[in-house]
Amino acid sequence: MSPLSSIPGTRPPVDWPTLRLDAAPGLPPLAAPGAPATVPTPGTAPATGPAPTSDAFGQLLQRFVAEVNHHQQVAAETVHALQRGEPVPLHQAVIAMEEASVSFQLMVEVRNKLLEAYQELMRLQI
Repeated sequence: MSPLSSIPGTRPPVDWPTLRLDAAPGLPPLAAPGAPATVPTPGTAPATGPAPTSDAFGQLLQRFVAEVNHHQQVAAETVHALQRGEPVPLHQAVIAMEEASVSFQLMVEVRNKLLEAYQELMRLQI
């Protein structure tokens, strides 16, 4: 008996959806134990052929930068709305600013790691 079975309206974990919205393109979706592994992930092509390797990494980075930009824009708009006196809860503005800050810091760290990896590759002797 699951601890969640005593809560009305919940289903056991094996019945929960197995789709991952954050799965990388070209990778198969994760499935719960015992669930069929053939559930397609929304927004990805079926894994019938080889994944395109030339542009996938660039598209991943573009999507990552676009998400960071979106967080920055949402935070700026929330703060401006708060400054204009619109009915925006203060905690919502603070949360939006922190999300933007954390996502930007993550982007900077990813950039630093990529730069370090590039520099390490350039130091290799052939």
